[in-house]
Amino acid sequence: MSGNATTRFGNVSLLSVASRLPSRITSSADIQQRLGSALHRLRLPRTLLERVAGVQERRNWAPGEDADSATVAAGKQALRDAGVNPADVGLLINTSVTRKHLEPSVAVRLHHGLGLGSDAINFDIANACLGFINGMSLAAGMIESGQIRYAVIVNGEDADDIQDATIDRLLRTDVRREDFMQEFATLTLGSGSAAAVLGRTDENPGGHRVLGGVTRAATRFHDLCVGSADGMFTDARALLQGGLDLVVDAWHEASTEWDWAGMDRYITHQVSRVHTDAIVKAVGLDRKRVPTTYPHLGNVGPASVPITLVEEQDSLRAGDRVLLMGVGSGINTAMMELAW
Repeated sequence: MSGNATTRFGNVSLLSVASRLPSRITSSADIQQRLGSALHRLRLPRTLLERVAGVQERRNWAPGEDADSATVAAGKQALRDAGVNPADVGLLINTSVTRKHLEPSVAVRLHHGLGLGSDAINFDIANACLGFINGMSLAAGMIESGQIRYAVIVNGEDADDIQDATIDRLLRTDVRREDFMQEFATLTLGSGSAAAVLGRTDENPGGHRVLGGVTRAATRFHDLCVGSADGMFTDARALLQGGLDLVVDAWHEASTEWDWAGMDRYITHQVSRVHTDAIVKAVGLDRKRVPTTYPHLGNVGPASVPITLVEEQDSLRAGDRVLLMGVGSGINTAMMELAW
């Protein structure tokens, strides 16, 4: 059976969103120079990342920086911007793909770093690049039900180790062209952190209302993009087509309940130029209303949506309608509407 899961909220607002980016900039030219011998041997263009993905550069953590510390800093800024006391936070959800260990959850360190109370529930949600939107939806439901007053949703990604391991592997002389392209997506990843604070609309009239949205699954494609600490292996063409079909199906079915054709801004998960252009064309979006951060930040996983929203928030005006959109390997898609 196919169809969307729909959620609506009546008393939840996004109060703030903040980000922290690494200070080290890694250009695609730098990566392609390191891969020079492999690109030459496999007869691949030396500007492959720019030409295919549209990624000019990405951020990586410099010495003395790390994803967890940056995520805590983003969370503290988001709480300050929202005017929320950490003692009033009832929920912390970490949505990162990156994790240095299996136990305990990443959330516990971030809970401690943010100085949250012992009554603040904290845990991780992992759903590939959809984690942040899923985390916002779950938190909104708990706020709406009265379980909590405020929630902090966080994400911190570190692509450094997986990129280094991938480059080392691609330089082996037994790597074939198809092997290289299967790991190509890893080279587009970037690092960064973000945080958002949600609360009750009636207690925070200056916030941005979270109206709700839809999700849709096509889990028969669960093996098209499989990643671990060692590497990420993707059937890029099949993943693009499967994800595109899923978004189109979800969009058209949602149109009977949601009027998303004329949004003021579409904040999409940042994958590449190919993915962005395909979605814009498939559902007929106004390209001018679809900001992109992948050219200078790469694909920062679940953090892409909040980081892009941070870059756009100063240009948004009261009454603007904003749609958060994403596709995560597996495959799942989610869309969430905000009233700015």
